[in-house]
Amino acid sequence: MGIGQLLGFAGATVVLVGMPGPNNLYISLRSLTQGRRAGVVSALAIETGTLVYIVVAALGLATLVKASPTLFTAITLTGALYLAFLGVKMLKAPTTEPHGGVPPAPLGRIFRDGIVVNLLNPKAALFFLAFLPQFTTRDAGPDQLRTEMLLLGAGAMLIGLSLDLCYAVGADAIGRRVRSARTTSAWRNRLVAAVYLVLATAAVLTV
Repeated sequence: MGIGQLLGFAGATVVLVGMPGPNNLYISLRSLTQGRRAGVVSALAIETGTLVYIVVAALGLATLVKASPTLFTAITLTGALYLAFLGVKMLKAPTTEPHGGVPPAPLGRIFRDGIVVNLLNPKAALFFLAFLPQFTTRDAGPDQLRTEMLLLGAGAMLIGLSLDLCYAVGADAIGRRVRSARTTSAWRNRLVAAVYLVLATAAVLTV
């Protein structure tokens, strides 16, 4: 891989990863409703899921998934169902907090949900199935290919983490005004639920 190829990969990764999707919106929602700390934990969770994708891609399992449309469809639909579950869960959340805020979720649950959201995210799956392999050396041996996938994946993860943290900090700045406003928690719960349900619908449409 040459310098030009690496720069091209970095630029394309910034564009693809920075585009709004389930991961970015999950991080933003957590920061909006619970503050910067929850957003940062969400960002770390998302990139933990990315680490799993990197290992899977390096081991060659990504090729297996790519070769099986049924398996990829099953992963996509599972992700859509999970996002829909999160949306319904928000609709049923209590709305009796004294300051009108969304009930804070434990950081452990936020971290777990973030990993699952990324692992079942069609956008992330397509990134490692279709995009990442394009920047590896043609006719490379198994060891070289594995090394390149690990290096490219690590670069993508670092770029993703930087962008995720930007989303977390930016959303927290907006969230401070929203959380201090005299809006009902029921209204905010419905807003968060609507975003999750829209994401679930979009995931289904990619099948």
